[in-house]
Amino acid sequence: MNESIEQKSNLTKDIAFCDIPNAYIQALKTKRYSENTIRTYRAMFIKFMAAFPGRELSAIGGEEVKQFLYRQIDELGISSSYQNQLINAIKFYYEQVLKQPRQVYYLDRPRQERHLPGVLSIQEVQSIIESIENIKHRAIISMIYSAGLRISELVNLKISDIDSKRMQVRVDQGKGKKDRITLLSQKMLILLRVYFVAYRPHHWLFEGQAGKQYSTESIQKIFHRAKDKAKVRKYATVHTLRHSFATHLLEAGTDLRYIQVLLGHKSSRTTEIYTHVSTGKLNSIRSPLDTF
Repeated sequence: MNESIEQKSNLTKDIAFCDIPNAYIQALKTKRYSENTIRTYRAMFIKFMAAFPGRELSAIGGEEVKQFLYRQIDELGISSSYQNQLINAIKFYYEQVLKQPRQVYYLDRPRQERHLPGVLSIQEVQSIIESIENIKHRAIISMIYSAGLRISELVNLKISDIDSKRMQVRVDQGKGKKDRITLLSQKMLILLRVYFVAYRPHHWLFEGQAGKQYSTESIQKIFHRAKDKAKVRKYATVHTLRHSFATHLLEAGTDLRYIQVLLGHKSSRTTEIYTHVSTGKLNSIRSPLDTF
């Protein structure tokens, strides 16, 4: 008889309170994985452990792992990106912690799904920003859009990362542990000066309570409240602002190679996705129907 959903949930809950192998967490930290990645890998590895209660992890073979993944696909319908993360979390334990040869633990990779990113129009972004009355909140959302930042990069910005002489923003150790330079908008600089006078941050550019980093959850709430207030009905998240930044630059004629640098993409193929959502050139193309 198959376990009920409730039984599976309790099993995962029970194992979550057990110690995940300390060597696993230590290896992730030693490899300097981000806190977000460590949390993700930990949660996924707990899910894996829950599927083999009482088993010695080193005794679980590659075929058993494949069957575990197939169950995740069939029963839960996980996406290919989630499956890739799950594979990486499991592979990390066997290859980096147990030091097993790579070929002993091989998993077929799923074909990568390609989804077009959601994009807001310039007018929609403007209405969202202008609906925010709190100067700190407005500066946070404006900075993400004007510099094309990820939300994690925004909360990690320090005051020293703002170079008003060169009109640049330094992104220190962004995704993939890479540093990069992006744009400091002239209007953003004016807004930051007003914000500085009002809030006087000390270390982090945007500080939360007791001078700590601002929380990503709070930023998500700020964005969605502003979006609702601006009556923007299109589905969007804070990350949509980064997609919109890239698309709007492309539509304004900015070379794709420069956009790649500003976004911190390792491969130009990642940046090329914005050519599929940009409407600047598409709007100038006539449909064959119009020639009738």
